[in-house]
Amino acid sequence: MEKIKVGRVFKYFAKPMVAAIQIEEGALKVGDKIAIQGATTDLTLTVESMEIDGNPIQEANTGQSVGIKVAERVRPNDFVYKVVED
Repeated sequence: MEKIKVGRVFKYFAKPMVAAIQIEEGALKVGDKIAIQGATTDLTLTVESMEIDGNPIQEANTGQSVGIKVAERVRPNDFVYKVVED
């Protein structure tokens, strides 16, 4: 299993349980497996949907900020990695 850094969490919205993620390098698509890791965060999930300004999208590229639904709390500055299975 290989992890490729794609971005970082910059905000967490507790009620809808959504992580706001800045894509810093590469691209992220619906269906990708990601890991969100930080000092107290260790979460792996499959991206089921992404939004930009409330509009659903299928892919986000470098420089874009997206919202992704998460199963547990994440924190600003947690790193986001794309997980590549062997």
